[in-house]
Amino acid sequence: MTDQPDLPRGEARSERQQASDVVVHLQDYRSNQDPLPITFHRRELDLILRVYGRMVGEGEWRDYAMDHLREKAVFSVFKRSGEMPLFRIEKNPKLAAKQGAYSVVNTHGTILKRGHDLQQVLKVFDKMLKLIDT
Repeated sequence: MTDQPDLPRGEARSERQQASDVVVHLQDYRSNQDPLPITFHRRELDLILRVYGRMVGEGEWRDYAMDHLREKAVFSVFKRSGEMPLFRIEKNPKLAAKQGAYSVVNTHGTILKRGHDLQQVLKVFDKMLKLIDT
């Protein structure tokens, strides 16, 4: 009787010891792991939720969803929760050096505004003054 666990059928003790004697460097282990998902930082989320709160107050939006994926973070806005999102506010760091990491996309996939500064990109939701004929 030993204090070692039982081996599965057909496996010899020498095979088990060789597999457990492998040393893996921590740096190599971390580099093989899946990358962390892209997320919105607290200040970015504060800017987005400020616009979201204003639009909810005006009755334009009613629900939202956040997705944190490997390549981008997405804040989707809905009129009703069972429908397609009206708008998607996306953060894609791979585009930061080119066109800007932030973009606003409508239901049809058209990019309404893209840029390096989230506050400037979110200005697409500011109300434009319209001329009314009477």
